[in-house]
Formats: sequence, C-alpha cells, structure tokens
Amino acid sequence: MKNIFKPGDQKSFRRVVLESDCAIFNGELLHKVCSTFALARDFEWSSRLFFLEMKEDDEEGVGTMLSIEHKTPAFVGEEILFTATVEKVERNELICIIEAKTENRTIATGKTGQKMLKRKKLRALFKGDY
Repeated sequence: MKNIFKPGDQKSFRRVVLESDCAIFNGELLHKVCSTFALARDFEWSSRLFFLEMKEDDEEGVGTMLSIEHKTPAFVGEEILFTATVEKVERNELICIIEAKTENRTIATGKTGQKMLKRKKLRALFKGDY
C-alpha cells in the first residue's frame, strides 16, 4: 500500500439523486428522498477514491465500518456533493470523515473505515475467486 495521503486530505464526487436511490421495500416506494443504503454506497465510494491511488496491483480494499447520521433529506433530482476527509491512516487502515451536502444544506455526515489487504488473503477469507 502506498502511504501517500495524510489527515486532512480530501476527495469529492457529485451524484444526482435518482428514483433508484429511494427506499423501496417489497416493491413499495416509501419516500422520494435519498435512502440510507444509497448514502452508504456513496459514502464508501467517496473514501474508496483514496484507495484507488493507494493500492498496489496485488491489493484490494475492504470495508471495516460505516456510520451515517442523517441531517436533512435529499430529494430526487438534487445533486449531492460527497466529500471524504482523511482522519487517519494507520498501518493498512484508512479512516475517513464523510460529509454529504447539496448546494445549501448538509444531508448527512459520518465515517468510513477500510483496510487494504493482499488479494491472496482476501481470496482465503472469502473462499472464492477474486
């Protein structure tokens, strides 16, 4: 793993909320707002942007933790800016603080954890083809 980032470094990306990002359970649309599980996906992606540059050819990242605190809803059609800020890099683990904002309000905040592992070790852990 290339240790090229330090606390305070940031990565961002933007995403427009789609209907497929809404909470739909058993075929029933609950609310036309960005769901927790869609936020989770995008929180993890925002911190993975660091790992794309950090990993060696024989390595891959794996999530270790995720927390999300909703602040206000993001509606279908709104654009969300996701910003991951490095809190710490300790050995092979990256911890990021995540913030999701629209143009004028904070949608959610939280934290992600990811570890970089050798692909060979992941194959053994997952007992599958990787």
